[in-house]
Amino acid sequence: MKLIIIKKKTVAVISVLLTVLIAFVIGFTTFTSAQAEPRRTPIYCVKTDEKKVAISFDACWGADKTLEILSMLTKFDIVANYFCVSSWAEKYADKLKTLSDSGRVEVGTHSVTHSHMSKMSKSQIENELTQSSNIIKNITGKQVTLFRPPYGEYNNTLIDVSFSLGLYPIQWDIDSLDWKNLSANEMATRILSRAKEGSIILMHNDGKHTVEALPLIIMGLKNKGYTFVFISDLIYKDNYTIDSTGRQIPTE
Repeated sequence: MKLIIIKKKTVAVISVLLTVLIAFVIGFTTFTSAQAEPRRTPIYCVKTDEKKVAISFDACWGADKTLEILSMLTKFDIVANYFCVSSWAEKYADKLKTLSDSGRVEVGTHSVTHSHMSKMSKSQIENELTQSSNIIKNITGKQVTLFRPPYGEYNNTLIDVSFSLGLYPIQWDIDSLDWKNLSANEMATRILSRAKEGSIILMHNDGKHTVEALPLIIMGLKNKGYTFVFISDLIYKDNYTIDSTGRQIPTE
């Protein structure tokens, strides 16, 4: 009887050890696989010797300042980018069409409803990007080629799916912090002190002091010799690498 109990204990111990060993092997394999796959990044800025920058506006909520921003772009004879969530695009389709038709604004997608896309599956991401791009294209009549991840969040799946759909994932290397309601002077000082060749500037369509800050930013950069270009004209479409900081570097 005692021998049977000992055997049962031995079997139980062996079973526990095997379970622990299997869990360790699976965990180690997963960890090793994750370690082996390098983290991919969107485009934050571009390496170039030319004094050119791109200014971009995220449009998610509200549109009362939209035409004022366009007026500033026209007044100072520059171009800019808009990244719109498609729910905003549908709600303010007339304003989006005006922006696009002006020739001063290039429109990209910012998702459907500003979701946390890095938490989505591959198929969910594909649906989100395809749906939002199609909605914007139906309004503007122009193909969407740029995508800005909501909240600046991303993972390898999001980056890979974006590229596979013909969308360049775009971040920024200068945040105006207009979403924090900085004053016009504070925003201008922040941007002018950080701008460099190939920079991408982030602003927002509904920023409290964004319109007020634009003349200071635009003239400040122009006085430094910078010109403003569309992001699609700033980035490289082929023969490039992206370093760990998100800087796009030409290989030729």
